[in-house]
Amino acid sequence: MKQALQYSGSGDVVVADVPVPKLLTGCVLVRIHASLVSAGTERAASEFAAKSLLQKARVRPDLVREVVNKIRRDGLFSAAAAVRSRLDQSVAPGYSSAGTVVAVGSGIPDINVGDSVACAGAGYAVHAEYACVPRLLVARIPRDARISFEEAAFTTVGAVALHGIRLADAGLGDTVAVIGLGLLGQLTVQLLKAAGCRVLGMDIVPARAKLAAELGADAVSSSESDFRAVCFEHSRGHGVDAVLITAETPSSAPVQLAAEVARERAVVVAVGTVGMEIERRLYYEKELTFRISRSYGPGRYDSAYEQKGRDYPIGYVRWTETRNMEAFLHLLASRKLALQPLISHRFPITNAPAAYELIKGNTGEAFLGVLIVYPDASSGDEFAAHRSVEVLQPPHTAARADNSIGIGVLGAGSFAMSTLLPAIKHTGNARLIAVCAANGQRSRHAAQKFGFRYCATDETKLLDDPEINTIVIATRHNLHAPQILSAITAGKHIFCEKPLCLTEEELSEIVRHYCEIAVPHRTLLMVGFNRRFAPMVQRLKAFTDGIHEPLALHYRVNAGYISPDHWTNDIEIGGGRILGEACHFVDLLTFLAASPIIEVRATTVRNPGQYSGDNVILSLQFANGSSGTISYLSSGDRTASKERLEIFGGGAVAILDDFRYLELVRHGRKQISRSRFRQDKGHRDEWRAFTAAINSGGKSPIPFEDLISTTLATLKALDSRASGEPVAVDSAGFLAAHCSSNS
Repeated sequence: MKQALQYSGSGDVVVADVPVPKLLTGCVLVRIHASLVSAGTERAASEFAAKSLLQKARVRPDLVREVVNKIRRDGLFSAAAAVRSRLDQSVAPGYSSAGTVVAVGSGIPDINVGDSVACAGAGYAVHAEYACVPRLLVARIPRDARISFEEAAFTTVGAVALHGIRLADAGLGDTVAVIGLGLLGQLTVQLLKAAGCRVLGMDIVPARAKLAAELGADAVSSSESDFRAVCFEHSRGHGVDAVLITAETPSSAPVQLAAEVARERAVVVAVGTVGMEIERRLYYEKELTFRISRSYGPGRYDSAYEQKGRDYPIGYVRWTETRNMEAFLHLLASRKLALQPLISHRFPITNAPAAYELIKGNTGEAFLGVLIVYPDASSGDEFAAHRSVEVLQPPHTAARADNSIGIGVLGAGSFAMSTLLPAIKHTGNARLIAVCAANGQRSRHAAQKFGFRYCATDETKLLDDPEINTIVIATRHNLHAPQILSAITAGKHIFCEKPLCLTEEELSEIVRHYCEIAVPHRTLLMVGFNRRFAPMVQRLKAFTDGIHEPLALHYRVNAGYISPDHWTNDIEIGGGRILGEACHFVDLLTFLAASPIIEVRATTVRNPGQYSGDNVILSLQFANGSSGTISYLSSGDRTASKERLEIFGGGAVAILDDFRYLELVRHGRKQISRSRFRQDKGHRDEWRAFTAAINSGGKSPIPFEDLISTTLATLKALDSRASGEPVAVDSAGFLAAHCSSNS
């Protein structure tokens, strides 16, 4: 399918052929007929992307601080690689569209194939021939309503306008001022008129003011002084009841003007993106209420609402973003709104870059509503299976007869793009056959950047491909277990990023499948516990192997704060930070102690508020008498080193600091290793070890027993944190109970 993509480093917009997105649970797949280009949001993003690095730094000093801190912590080369990876990415612009439903995901009883719908949401209602959109970001176009797809494509912006009006408490008979008569302002004027308000509009562009008057505004003006007079004239000298600022400007002049034309105790709502330096005197003297409107309404930016479909009860939240979209469509159906006069330009999807040249002002043309339109689908089968794959290279260009490893990658998120795939590409010991992601744009970008033969959005294409004998899993954590099981059944070698799974039930299924299918066919399963392969850890391991008594291991992790609504903290998707990241450190201590864990205790550090779930002390007891402590803390300063490991035993001490400094001390002699410019956590070496095992027919570089011990111990840590008591870990017994084969 065709999709518009924008590159973060240059701002260039291109139209690419990408796979049709995968239909996800709780979503609908929509064949798009029209999408609206935002002259505000999308222009701002495009202009920022087009800036040079120096200009970006001036606009976003916070990003500069992030880079400087990363250089200090990880080294210059590691930081530079991360910056290059971010700038090289493409994004999918667009957030308002309309089309026809061609497929419905499970869990959606009220949308059917063939329904006409409006779609919303950045990253969902993108400029593409097909879009996979969560249910609560979709509003059905009323049946039998004479609403064109072009009109319905305005629904998201209409919902933004409606939410702003609701925040203004504007009602029947109120006099309301609208400052800024671009697309958002024009819709706001018409919606206010439909609500029975007297509407006064102002825009510095006379043509826009004139259009607002033609579409129903009671009075308009193109100068601030005239607008003040108009407002007092139409309010009998009192000032207006509410002001909606729908302008797009860094200036705070609209905020000041709003205060001047408002009556006492009026409401001022900033709907557009404007400067907000509020002059206290007028706001104080009139006791004005200033509000900032957040997008389309309640539910916006709430992942439980938007992504999981958990609606708010109507008795408590009357107007959600979905209900605002539906209300806008009903007003359209009743012909209360005139949208055709707002459409200034139409561009076919194949010429989408021209739309961005227009909104950036490069053509010099005036514009208002800019639409991207799509060719009519001849049938509902356009998204059929073959459309979920895009071939980028003919087979002979990618094939290497001297190499038996064919790679298929599931997932193309930030870690895969910045770390895992560069490591795989650098080693050059495998054929890169295919990459699959639910999002076609990400799938194509990864395939194009790293030289995969084809990209896909349907993982069964990779599992069924006979040229792929190794599956790399880099998806979100909740997908790991089912994808591992599918890959084992397909007879593939598996490299899965941590964690292995999120529940004991999933772990037992993996053990059973591994023993019944993988072991007899000598297929390998490995988890990306890369730290044990880091060069400094290998030297540390050689040092500790010479200590013939139990070790005391202390691991301090300055993990850094992430918000509670980050997907990693979602128990259903990420499993939380103990399962999602602390497993790395459990594995490394298991490797260094050279013994299975027999007991784990997890104690939460009772910081108030935001940190309480992420600050935890893990105490590990190993079968050989060694003892480990992991202090996993999110309440520290990110500029400090992230990881520090100290080991004591047999009259020796070892210190590893952030994989850039290693100190080994024994018998009064000290060995020190430093890496000044790069942090090496072992990603390349783990991949070399894994592919070497495949080529030699040997065992996995990480014994299966270690994978089970680490995963089971991490799962038991959650039980311990809940109970406040230590919990026994019997990985050997777990294996025996669920594995009938002799592995």
